[in-house]
Amino acid sequence: MKNIKEHIKQNQFKPVYLLYGTESYLKKLYRDKLKTAILSDSDDMNYSYFEGKGTDVSKVIAAADTLPFFSERRLIIIENSGLFKSQNNLADYIKSIPETTHIIFVENEIDKRNRLYKAVKDFGTISEMNGMDEANLKLWIASLLDKDKKKITGDTILYLISKTGTDMENILNEVEKLTCYAMDREVISIEDIEAVCTVQISGKIFAMIDAIGSRRQQQALDLYYDLLALKEKPMSILFLIARQFNILIQVKDLAALGYNNTVISQKTGLMPFTIGKYISQGRNFTTATLKEALQNCAEIEELIKTGRLIDIIGVELLIVKYSAA
Repeated sequence: MKNIKEHIKQNQFKPVYLLYGTESYLKKLYRDKLKTAILSDSDDMNYSYFEGKGTDVSKVIAAADTLPFFSERRLIIIENSGLFKSQNNLADYIKSIPETTHIIFVENEIDKRNRLYKAVKDFGTISEMNGMDEANLKLWIASLLDKDKKKITGDTILYLISKTGTDMENILNEVEKLTCYAMDREVISIEDIEAVCTVQISGKIFAMIDAIGSRRQQQALDLYYDLLALKEKPMSILFLIARQFNILIQVKDLAALGYNNTVISQKTGLMPFTIGKYISQGRNFTTATLKEALQNCAEIEELIKTGRLIDIIGVELLIVKYSAA
């Protein structure tokens, strides 16, 4: 991202850019910054957009070979094409792309062994855009509120993240709701978050597992009924419960081997500041119990899919079993 900022500042651009990763907000932000800087204004005549796995490489090359019309540059944006996980001719084309053409790829997943990835690495700029770490996420949220002359404490920010998750676009929407709700009040409080912020499903699942581990059976069931009221399918809830148990097993095992939170984050792909919460939650269960629960999830899934158990009841039985005092 630092390189991209420098290119925009100097008005000197690489022939090709690859923006990839899990954070949609950052990819969209830097895609739009590059587009504005490269084309200067709304120059639709020199702009082409391709999207999806059906992207026709021959049409991309034809657009790239077209000289810009009354402009110095032509821009092509290609999103979610899957071209970095398949074989195609663009890898060779990138090496001889016209000086007047710039291509921006925006992808969720890539294969670093792919020829196109290697070509972009050699001739362009690659930026991996995943979620921010805790420190930068807190600074970003504080800066959003500061624009509206609002203040918030570090602990309240962490409480907000625990409710909304770490998706930046979702946080942006929730912060806008908070500023409107607070009106003339300067400081955002936990009560404000409770009043207007939407709890993400992942947050409810985490709270449900916490209630199960703490043997708070009624609370666990209430959270389950809340999810059903939000039209979440029991099978989706079962999948998320199984995923949570699996994460706890991984984190618990890695912590037992003496790895610190940073290394555990790298090995599991979880956000660094969530590791402490997972370690704490994992203390409510033995490794044997977690593995047994994971196995039970698979068994209940099979019973439901074969019509021997009603989905709503199956998930409820699982919650009751592992939250019993």
